Amino acid sequence: MRTTTWIGGLSILVFIILVSGIAGSIRDTAVFYLHVAKLYTQTPDSRLAMPLENVRKQQIADTWGAPRGTNRTHEGQDIFAAKGTPILSATPGYVYNIGENNLGGQTVSVIGRGGRVYYYAHLDSYAPQLKEGDWVTTRTVLGYVGTTGNAQGTPPHLHFGIYATGGAINPLPLLSDRMPSNDSQRAGKPQQRNRLISRKA
Repeated sequence: MRTTTWIGGLSILVFIILVSGIAGSIRDTAVFYLHVAKLYTQTPDSRLAMPLENVRKQQIADTWGAPRGTNRTHEGQDIFAAKGTPILSATPGYVYNIGENNLGGQTVSVIGRGGRVYYYAHLDSYAPQLKEGDWVTTRTVLGYVGTTGNAQGTPPHLHFGIYATGGAINPLPLLSDRMPSNDSQRAGKPQQRNRLISRKA
């Protein structure tokens, strides 16, 4: 009797999962993490494309490790540009997180080869239709330069950080200038994506 009740309950649970679409979500999540696991096995990128197209590496003042308040240091580079300037992914990878926090304001994180996480902060806005789980390339617009988070009251800029398993890495030595392009993605036009997962409501 108990076995019959248990099987009946399990059948109802499976039915609910299938009807509600949870099974598809679980499958998409599993596929996403399989792709991420594969990235961890690959050698990290040794050269990164400049996230802002018309900014040259020599224009960036190295602020890595500069004091920030009383108990922390700067774990990234600030790249200044006009508000609304498109921010391009510095490397191929998957959008790992889109969200807000007190320091970074509106942020996007992309996970790339070697499991490194590339962090883009202080965005004025996100690229239209960008979702967590999207595959991005160095031509994909992630968002637009702004002053959100603790950058309010400062000149508009992108805070660009890199995080590896051992902690933060200075992005500046890895950055290289990118060639200007008329690519439609740079203009923020719709683009094709390899959709894996969307964890946003």
